[in-house]
Amino acid sequence: MTTEPFAAVDVIVAKRDHCELSEAQIDWVVDAYTRGVVADEQMSALAMAILLNGMTGQEISRWTDAMIRSGERMDWSALDRPTADKHSTGGVGDKITLPLGPLVAACGVAVPQLSGRGLGHTGGTLDKLESIPGWRAALSNAEMLAQLRDVGAVICAAGSGLAPADKKLYALRDVTGTVEAIPLIASSIMSKKIAEGTGALVLDVKVGSGAFMKDAVRARELAETMVGLGDRAGVRTVALLTAMDTPLGRTAGNALEVEESVEVLAGGGPADVVALTLLLAREMLAAAGVDDVDPADRLADGSAMDAWRRMIAAQGGDPDAPHPRARETHVVPAPATGPLTRLDAYAVGVAAWRLGAGRARKEDPVSAGAGVVMHAKPGDAVTVGQPLLTLHTDEPTRFVRALQALEGGIEVGGATEALPLVLGRVTA
Repeated sequence: MTTEPFAAVDVIVAKRDHCELSEAQIDWVVDAYTRGVVADEQMSALAMAILLNGMTGQEISRWTDAMIRSGERMDWSALDRPTADKHSTGGVGDKITLPLGPLVAACGVAVPQLSGRGLGHTGGTLDKLESIPGWRAALSNAEMLAQLRDVGAVICAAGSGLAPADKKLYALRDVTGTVEAIPLIASSIMSKKIAEGTGALVLDVKVGSGAFMKDAVRARELAETMVGLGDRAGVRTVALLTAMDTPLGRTAGNALEVEESVEVLAGGGPADVVALTLLLAREMLAAAGVDDVDPADRLADGSAMDAWRRMIAAQGGDPDAPHPRARETHVVPAPATGPLTRLDAYAVGVAAWRLGAGRARKEDPVSAGAGVVMHAKPGDAVTVGQPLLTLHTDEPTRFVRALQALEGGIEVGGATEALPLVLGRVTA
């Protein structure tokens, strides 16, 4: 029987008592938890101690590195172009990854995008793309490399070999009230992104009611922590703090958001989605060292759309297939006449979730056609009774709870308090 160099309880007590964990303690506890030597209840106690007492920058960096070393690290050095990726902390109507990946690829930078599924009121990129008939999320590393060579962009699920320690710890945090610990959020995101092997990374840290981080101060702390982790790992990293008080674009759902993304790639789409897509594309290109291409030109000349079609087809999807439609719709009228001053992102996100677009547990199915279409956004003038939202679902019994979610989330008249699209920028 192998003798372990530490006892889990000693590591827990050290962090409970505000001590800084040593590199050896961190390396051991992450590895031992991955191996099953440290039990879930022990890691739960340590996660709570980290949430309450925090970690130093050195601790977070070592913890992130230990999670990376729990699995494989991908390598794209065989490509003939630089690589860049984007990660969003999640929001409502945040379909930016869909047009962004092919757009950046059309500008000459490869985008190896490992994405996730939605949970709760925030949508998941893979759920959106799986509404396209035939599209598949699971690719081998060899398939990813081939697609990056041929198309320049891939959006797929992370394989089981990537940061397995994070997969275990993520599930544990979700049920132990420790999701909000900034050291654990930052190390979770960055362990996967660093292991992904990208040369440059742009972080979109959402702020507002529909975001994971409601508070701008904590959002900036998270952004600074993640940028520091990326920089120490040799990944050129920049973060933008962007608004999530109102949903992005005019759709929240799966197939609905794919349709809107295609509109953007076709040169149209909502102004806020286009603006953020171009802003993030320029950040990704600059971080990758490409400064002689304007992504707006690639939207205008159709090359971004070409890259999208090739990306979807390469993963078995039919870019020409009609998108799934929900069987039932319900119109929500404007409650008064005047300027729409508030359309709360969290309320819309919960409504879309209750209509079937999201899941409460990772194993829950999602409806491809469910969601919310917004016919007006804050600042628009509305007339009492005009269609304000259209709710989409396959099960009409879901309308009641979706409407309950919207109560108090819509205001007409008075002063608007909408945040600017970009609240700040963080670099190393």
